Formats: sequence, structure tokens, C-alpha cells
Amino acid sequence: MEIREELLRRTEEIERIIYAYLPAEEGYQKTIMEAMNYSVKAGGKRLRPMLMLETYRLFGGKSKVIEPFMAAIEMIHTYSLVHDDLPAMDNDEYRRGKKTTHAVYGEAIGILAGDALLNYAYETAALAFEMEPGHAGVGRALAVLARKSGIYGMVGGQTVDVESEGRPDMTKEKLDFIYRLKTGALIEASMLIGAILAGATKNEQRVIEESAASIGLAFQIRDDLLDVTGTQEILGKPVGSDERNHKNTYVTFEGTEQAKRDVAERSERAAACLNSLVVKNEFLTELIRYLISREK
Repeated sequence: MEIREELLRRTEEIERIIYAYLPAEEGYQKTIMEAMNYSVKAGGKRLRPMLMLETYRLFGGKSKVIEPFMAAIEMIHTYSLVHDDLPAMDNDEYRRGKKTTHAVYGEAIGILAGDALLNYAYETAALAFEMEPGHAGVGRALAVLARKSGIYGMVGGQTVDVESEGRPDMTKEKLDFIYRLKTGALIEASMLIGAILAGATKNEQRVIEESAASIGLAFQIRDDLLDVTGTQEILGKPVGSDERNHKNTYVTFEGTEQAKRDVAERSERAAACLNSLVVKNEFLTELIRYLISREK
């Protein structure tokens, strides 16, 4: 399997699904729809909906009930980036090679666009109830989406991250907590939702969540490395923002070489979890290993 070609093909498939759920740009409030759509269409790896779909397929899922959840997880991820780029947070003007939402629409609309994407994500995910009214997994999947996105997940991790900037008492243990919630929680949500909607057993869901946690940590460590070793031309956003914002990162604690080894170890651990299952998905395993060497 040529992973890059397959990634491109599947990313295009996922974007067709996501774009179908975006709001029409109309009415007196159309500016907010334009800002929402601009944010989502700015590009990206579509990693979370891809992991969700491939986990769904891993357990034999074939229905379109997964699609509103795929759109919803990408909307939630995008809202977090829109807010992360704001002047009060990282104050970045470029992401994915394009102007950030607040840089184009202003800070107020940037805030509202993030708010709107979060609300619209739940509205979109709830469409699954209409698609399959008798599917018991839809409610459980929605609960996972909400919890992993909120104070016990991404928002909780982001809060500790903000409070820890520049503090001398930052520890590796706290950093691991931040990464598990800030980055890992949405990846865990993505894969868990795929497993739940496909009817995976409780034990299979546990294995999937464990694999996703390792993927999330590896992904964030790789991000830390790219902030040190990457270029704006390749990444599409300014490098060195962690140092500029006085953030302690995995590289700060472990150094570049150990961080690289830990990315590889965590990625292999995630793949091993998947390989322990009776069901198999070759592309999902290859995708995890590909993340080790990504350049953006």
C-alpha cells in the first residue's frame, strides 16, 4: 500500500462528507457561516474523522450513521484551533499556510466562529438519531463526544496548558496530563465513537481507547518536534511559537533525540494494541506508523 496516495484519496472522501454538513452562507448572520466554513475548509490532515471512519470499518461498520459524527469531530477540532490562534492564546496569524480566522474576520468573529462550530457540531452529530432511531450506540457516542471535548477532555487539558505557561513548577507528569487531555481526548473520542457505532464489545472499546491514547501522545510529541525542527513553508504556520509563548514541551523535558524515540515507541504501542484484536484494518495500522515521520 502506498500510504501517501491512499491518504490523499481518503482525505478527499472525508472532505466530501464533512463539507456536505457545513451550513449554507445565508441570512443576516451569514458572516458567521462564512467564518465557520473558512475555518473548516482551510485544510488539514482530517486525522480525527479518518481514525473514526477506519475504526468503524475495522469492526464491520457500513452505515452512513458515522458521517455526522465525522463532521462533528472535525468541527470541534477546528473550533479549538480557531480559539487557540486568538490573541489571548497563541496569537498566530497563519495556520495551514492561510490567514487564521481572527486575522481575516477580526477577533470578535473569531471567538464567535469557534463558539458556532462547537454548537453546530452537536447539532450535526444529533442528526444520527434521525438516521437510525433504533441505534442504541448513537446516544453513547454522543456522550463520548461531549465528555472528551469538555472539561474532562480537551478543554480541561487546554486550561492546564494555559495556566502552566512560563511557570517554573511545571512537571513532566503535568505535561503528560495536558497532552492526554488536550490532544489525546479527541483522538480517543474519534476511535471510540467508531467502535461504539460499529458494535464493538466493551473489551474491544477498551483496547481501542488504549491505542488512541498512545496515538494522541505520539502525535503531540511529534508536533513539539516540528515546532523546533520544521519550517513555516512546510508547516504552514509560524515555528518556534512554543518558545515564544514560554511553553514547556516534551522536547524541553526530554530533548530532541529522546522525543523522537518516544514518538516511535508510542506509535508502535498503538499499532500493537490494534494487532491484538481479532479484526484487522491494514490502512489504520499503516496510518499510525506514518504519523511517526510526518513533516507537518
